[in-house]
Amino acid sequence: MATRARQAVPLVERDRAFFFAMAMAIVITTISGFALQFAAGRSSLASPWWVHLHGMTAVGWLALYATQNFLVFRGSFAAHQRLGVVASVYLAWMVVAGLSVTALSAVAHRIPPFFETNVFLVMDWLDTLVFAGFTAAGVALRAQPDWHRRLMLCGAIQVMAPGAGRLLPLPLMGTWILWSIWLVMMVYLSVAVAYDLFTRGRVHPAYLWGVGVITLSVAAMRPIAFSPPVLALTQSLTG
Repeated sequence: MATRARQAVPLVERDRAFFFAMAMAIVITTISGFALQFAAGRSSLASPWWVHLHGMTAVGWLALYATQNFLVFRGSFAAHQRLGVVASVYLAWMVVAGLSVTALSAVAHRIPPFFETNVFLVMDWLDTLVFAGFTAAGVALRAQPDWHRRLMLCGAIQVMAPGAGRLLPLPLMGTWILWSIWLVMMVYLSVAVAYDLFTRGRVHPAYLWGVGVITLSVAAMRPIAFSPPVLALTQSLTG
């Protein structure tokens, strides 16, 4: 028993280091995407206030997610739990901000020209809801650390999509834009799956949910976007 306990400690420590490293990779990827667009002159500080508010909201979530993983990495579990209460409330604001800013972008005709407006609306709205679903499930299962940390990671990978997309030559991809962003998310999920296989010899079911839900949401985006209700909504927002 004592021998098994000693052998388990390094795995626990490796898990903490792995999830913190993944959090930092997600933060760096997301910020790099927006920084690239700013450096290229395709983003401007002259954007409307609600664009900046949305940006600060997203940065705030990334900071919370990275901090939470850092606290676990350091073994500061009491602080992690206290900050988790703040993060749970903040999640609701993330959803409100995400859904609202997407609609405002359509109204203000600020959607990138290489996106079909109806597709952009559905993409952003589904991204927001999938992120919220994974994260809410992770919070609900916080008493089960194996599920909690993996579902939170799936949510973070989903929320990374806008930043990751800005690293890609999207104007050249036509109708493959959605799947190109999906591919980036799958790279990060594949790293997590590979880590499970290496350390445990099996893939945790949370990642199966992650791959499945993200893939299904991407597959559904264009069909939903071209459904009569969404086309009518798009017309009402942009007309």
